[in-house]
Amino acid sequence: MNERIPHDKSLDNSLALIQEGYLFISNRVERYHSDIFEARLMGQNVICMSGAEAAKIFYDDEKFQRKGAAPKRVQKTLFGQNAIQSMDGEEHIHRKLLFMSLMTPPKQDRLAKLVLEQWMACIPEWEQAEQIVLLEEAKDILCRVACQWAGVPIEETEVKERADDFISMIYAFGAVGPQHWKGRRARTRTENWIREIIENVRNESIKAEHGSALHEMAFHKKLDGNQLDAQMAAIELINVLRPIVAIATFITYAALALQEHPEYQSILEVEDENNYERFAQEVRRYYPFGPFVGARVRKGFIWKDCKFKEGMLVLLDLYGTNHDVRLWDNPNQFRPERFKEWKGSLFDFIPQGGGDPAKGHRCPGEGITVEVMKVSLNFLVNKIEFEVPNQDMNYSLDEMPTLPKSGFIMSDIKRK
Repeated sequence: MNERIPHDKSLDNSLALIQEGYLFISNRVERYHSDIFEARLMGQNVICMSGAEAAKIFYDDEKFQRKGAAPKRVQKTLFGQNAIQSMDGEEHIHRKLLFMSLMTPPKQDRLAKLVLEQWMACIPEWEQAEQIVLLEEAKDILCRVACQWAGVPIEETEVKERADDFISMIYAFGAVGPQHWKGRRARTRTENWIREIIENVRNESIKAEHGSALHEMAFHKKLDGNQLDAQMAAIELINVLRPIVAIATFITYAALALQEHPEYQSILEVEDENNYERFAQEVRRYYPFGPFVGARVRKGFIWKDCKFKEGMLVLLDLYGTNHDVRLWDNPNQFRPERFKEWKGSLFDFIPQGGGDPAKGHRCPGEGITVEVMKVSLNFLVNKIEFEVPNQDMNYSLDEMPTLPKSGFIMSDIKRK
């Protein structure tokens, strides 16, 4: 036990973590007036920390490793077992470069263009519908586009089922009971589906375009010169597709932000890339996405009088860092203009992790997220007009992950 940092007095905080969700770490940072404290979680002593300084330490690969950090329940739903998120060292960098090669700016632009085309194609059907739920439409569109962009064959009749499975995997990691097991079943189905496609690419019964995510995953070679086995290739290809479908969350929050802050509507009606980007970034900062991330101490060290013992689990507060008053002026206000002068660093704005995305564990798909959000904002503001009927748009920070309850219902949709 660390005597020089605050300790939560509870025998075990696991229930409190479930009950408080995104605010679990922030609540104690405020209570103890400390960026770092120790708690008992899942039967082990865990160090929790928040802020840019903490993020900089956390993403130091000489001090921390990801192997053994993600609980099995998270691997069996969200990430897949033994995937890139649990790798370290040269092997991790080698695998990460594969992901980075699939997400270059030209490939981001191509994906965003496909998304806008799909949004536009929806308008005739939406004009005939009494109402649509944006979250449902977004996840289906993003699943269809992600597969097209990655070169993964998918029948139109299976798009909704596959999209639902991707979302179930995402929403199972913080759940218990039926929702968690639903996510596990979705993971199994999806891995079986993608593994069969990988095997068919390798035996040439399915043609995969060179440079596509499908082709590159199917034939990627590890540092030892051997190909990934078909199961691992499938898991990593899912780690390309699933995060794209997850952008439906940010799109839903973007629509909510437009509804809650209508003063930005006229600003976004001017088709300016900078305005779209600032708005998208503020959505990513302000609204809840990932609550925290974990790593284990690679080699013992001392920081801020705290002894980090080898093998100890450490949690970094993503949500709290993005709302840190020392980093953000009036952090609980939605103000896209804050990004006009924002110089930024790799550690103060961390909705999808921190550090260098090419070498560390920051999400390599952040550029994709922002580009897809930008074209989606343009669509919602400039391509259609709609009504927002009465509905429950509240979201709870006690739930991980969380979304507006209604999924954002739109009615009386017309092309502009």
